[in-house]
Amino acid sequence: MAEAKTKPTAVSVEAFIAAVEDPRRRDDAAAATALLGQATGLAPTMWGPTIIGFGRYHYRYDSGHEGDAPLVAFAPRKANLVFYMAAYEDARVDFLNRLGKHKSGKGCIYVNRLSDIDPDVLAEMAQWSMKTLQARYPA
Repeated sequence: MAEAKTKPTAVSVEAFIAAVEDPRRRDDAAAATALLGQATGLAPTMWGPTIIGFGRYHYRYDSGHEGDAPLVAFAPRKANLVFYMAAYEDARVDFLNRLGKHKSGKGCIYVNRLSDIDPDVLAEMAQWSMKTLQARYPA
């Protein structure tokens, strides 16, 4: 089985954020890191070269595929901020309806600017995601 590319690294989150070229995106990344750190109570860690994650869980699918992933994460991409939270849950729809201007995929939420969304809803969703994944994949 192939080794996962997205895993924790020793790269400094602060150095990664400082290297984000667009100043607005850099400010949003710093603010999102602070917000998610406070919401989860966890320190940020770089996962792979571009994802800032909080916490960790081990998953194992019925197919036998398994690995580790952050409980909550985001990436400051050029086009938008991408948040990674629990997917496939009915409760997720309520959060997305209250979040503000965004687009979403299965487990991703795409936001142009942090100011486009309600930070309280994002924090609440991060706490929910963390609890949901810990219950789904107990240690």
